[in-house]
Amino acid sequence: MNCFDYLFEHTSSFKKDFIIGCQETSSYQYIFESSGRVANFLKNRIGKGKKIVLVSQNSSFFIIAYLGILKSGNICVPLNPSIEQKNFDYILTKTKCDLGFISKITLKKLKVTIDLFSEENFQSILMYPYASDEKELNLDFDENQIAEIIFTSGSTSTPKGVMLTHKNIIANTNSIVQYLKLNEDDKMLVVLPFFYCYGLSLLHTHLRVGGQLVLNNNFIFLGSTINNINKYYCTGFAGVPSHFQILLRKTDLFRNSEFPTLRYVTQAGGKLPNAFIKEFIESFPSIPFFVMYGQTEATARLSFLPPEKLSEKIGSIGKGIPGVELKVVNSQGNWILPGETGEITAKGENVMVGYFEDPDETSIALRDSWLYTGDLAKIDEEGYIYITSRKNEMIKVGGKRISPKEIEEVIYLIPGVIDCTIEGVDDEILNQAIKATIVISDDAKGLNEEFVRHFCTSKLSKHKIPTYFEFKTKLLLSATGKKTKDISTI
Repeated sequence: MNCFDYLFEHTSSFKKDFIIGCQETSSYQYIFESSGRVANFLKNRIGKGKKIVLVSQNSSFFIIAYLGILKSGNICVPLNPSIEQKNFDYILTKTKCDLGFISKITLKKLKVTIDLFSEENFQSILMYPYASDEKELNLDFDENQIAEIIFTSGSTSTPKGVMLTHKNIIANTNSIVQYLKLNEDDKMLVVLPFFYCYGLSLLHTHLRVGGQLVLNNNFIFLGSTINNINKYYCTGFAGVPSHFQILLRKTDLFRNSEFPTLRYVTQAGGKLPNAFIKEFIESFPSIPFFVMYGQTEATARLSFLPPEKLSEKIGSIGKGIPGVELKVVNSQGNWILPGETGEITAKGENVMVGYFEDPDETSIALRDSWLYTGDLAKIDEEGYIYITSRKNEMIKVGGKRISPKEIEEVIYLIPGVIDCTIEGVDDEILNQAIKATIVISDDAKGLNEEFVRHFCTSKLSKHKIPTYFEFKTKLLLSATGKKTKDISTI
């Protein structure tokens, strides 16, 4: 089945709005029919199996173009609207894209030489005749066909294209709907971009169950984010670590607010420090908090920790989601024992088919049908998984290997610390020395190196205490909401 048909299997005739909020509104029926017109247009213009770039902020324009591309049997290549010209040109050349859907805002900064549609001429497609077969489910469609290629930075810093099939999307959507118990009454506040697999998973799951999305492209304005949750009676909120770090420690507004309709919260996109998890459950004990783990290579999601296990298993990413098998293995590929460290591997119908035109990187990531994630972890006696670091994150100080996350967890215990990045810097004596870059809140400007060093001394071994410190006042986020290292100094 084409994943478009799967997503709309029960909802294509819904009169209710799928997109709600002050930004714009669009009904299920309008999105379904408009996407069908896009699909028919593409089939007649370029056929099937072609790569088509989609560059836009979250909007009905993105959603309709995205779904239309999938329905047409072509391959969507969603890109960050803030993409640099160099990377944009590289991806166009590599994928041989000659058609794109690109927002007019993005066109102001990108030089585009391919045929394109923006919001201004998009209406001409929506007037295209609607083929009768676009309203029918195509049960004979090969779900192993590539649906999308999502580019992610690789170990060489050259963008790698993760190839995801229609089956991948269907499998991962099914699993997420199941463990979150989503239904047509759910309303999700979306601050994650749709070109990011976590954001796309929100689109897929809520389309499938008949829920609704509130689009918010301005998370930086915390007041609007908090107001949107209550104004539109949102039942769900999803964020990456930096979202929760800012909400909990930038101001007191979030912690002092009440969210009577919020049924659950999800967190993925990196490890949220334990200190912030504790702050959330102490501030909102009645709102279930789902810690989740995944990768673009797994469509989105690989594991989750049930909220009822959060206090007992804090710091864990839980176990595999329905339909996914996780193993933590040593260098020989064997299960590790509790206390040992190994690499997380995954198997399931949500795992990618490989990297686009990159057999070498594919052979490293996919071995004997298992996805090797590159994340190092430990397990406890009950099989719950605890990530320790990425393979390439370990710092070697005087011959001793140190995990940055261990030090970061300690510094996050200090009130007023919004973010902390531990990294290794060159050192003539030790080979590498530890540097701590700390982002502090406005009311913690008295926090200094002496205090942090003394605090670390009481909780860490001497060789784990940072040698160098740098204090910042602003945490800059990437388009996906993840932190960047270019942050302003005090």
